Amino acid sequence: MAAYPESVSNLIEEFARLPGIGRRSAERLAFFVLKSGREEALGLARSITHVKDSVKHCSVCWNLADIDPCPICSNPERDASVVLVVEQPRDLISLEQTGMHHGIYHVLLGRLDPLDGVGPDGLTVDDLLSRLRDPARNARGVAVREIVLGLNPDMEGDTTALHLAEEARRFGVSTTRLARGLPSGSQIEYASRAVLADAITERRPIE
Repeated sequence: MAAYPESVSNLIEEFARLPGIGRRSAERLAFFVLKSGREEALGLARSITHVKDSVKHCSVCWNLADIDPCPICSNPERDASVVLVVEQPRDLISLEQTGMHHGIYHVLLGRLDPLDGVGPDGLTVDDLLSRLRDPARNARGVAVREIVLGLNPDMEGDTTALHLAEEARRFGVSTTRLARGLPSGSQIEYASRAVLADAITERRPIE
């Protein structure tokens, strides 16, 4: 790295911090920026700055949004009494693209994983339970009558689903989960729209 100017070395180091980006890829990205026009490169920098300054978590569902509440929570055409619970914002996007879910969402920002020390306190579980307990905490002040557990079909996802189902019963809220059209051990974000649509429409109660 000593052969590069310090500013270029720093840029390569920053690119190398990105997930899935190795040293060679980081160098290619850095040289792409160097060869780009000034406005193109500065446009990238401005976009990164704008994202960090404007995008926050929705105070209701914890999805990423640049307004609060987010457009889904504030949409009067959505059924705010049905809350689809997902692990990450990317899962929400995948499910939303099917056009099959007409309710709203809750993003946990993870899942229970005792081996890694992730418990309910490390997720947005308390915020979800607050929505079940108090309609004023839910979108548009609507009482929640059903939560749909759209968690990844693996051990950690199932553990999280069982925990949430037990908590929801305390509030008399119906609990369902996505049908097992989702392959066990896979991730929601990699499933096709058709598979996700079937999973939503064929959801089943948790017994």
